[in-house]
Amino acid sequence: MPKRVDHEDRRRQIAAAVRRIAADRGLEGVSLNEVAAEAGISKGFVQHYFASRDDMLRFAATTLRGGLEERIATPLRVRDLLIALLPLDDAGRDDALVANAFLVRALKDPEIAGHFRTGHGLLRDAVAALLSSAQADGALAQSVDPAAEAALLLALVAGLGDAVLLGYQSGDEAIALIDLHLSRIAA
Repeated sequence: MPKRVDHEDRRRQIAAAVRRIAADRGLEGVSLNEVAAEAGISKGFVQHYFASRDDMLRFAATTLRGGLEERIATPLRVRDLLIALLPLDDAGRDDALVANAFLVRALKDPEIAGHFRTGHGLLRDAVAALLSSAQADGALAQSVDPAAEAALLLALVAGLGDAVLLGYQSGDEAIALIDLHLSRIAA
């Protein structure tokens, strides 16, 4: 009986190798040879699933939200979600490094940029929904526009995340700044 191969699983395995390399060396380190070695497969096997490096990178970009979705799946409060977005542990740091590597690529690749826009929109909507809920519960000032505030909070967290990655802000300092901002919009 022939062996059944889950082709989508194989593509995800290759994308995971791309992400590991990108976290360690940036996208400059991603080549078909390096990905094959990292995934423990042959270069021909990688080429079977991806016609080019660009195709492989574009597919890998579609898988970036996986780790983020796991970290933000359960937060019921805006503060918890914002803190989950910070690179405070090894997994968060790797996710942030990979996202930053792909962000540079997205500036010249409309398909990857589209994945970023979609992901950011989903995240912004999730933050806005939590803010609206807090506002309905009386915990958020009525003068706050949840959609605009969600955009501001995500910009704040993106900047703080970069500061933590670069080491000029500690995780605790970043959390304190989030708390400071949230206290300013509380009811």
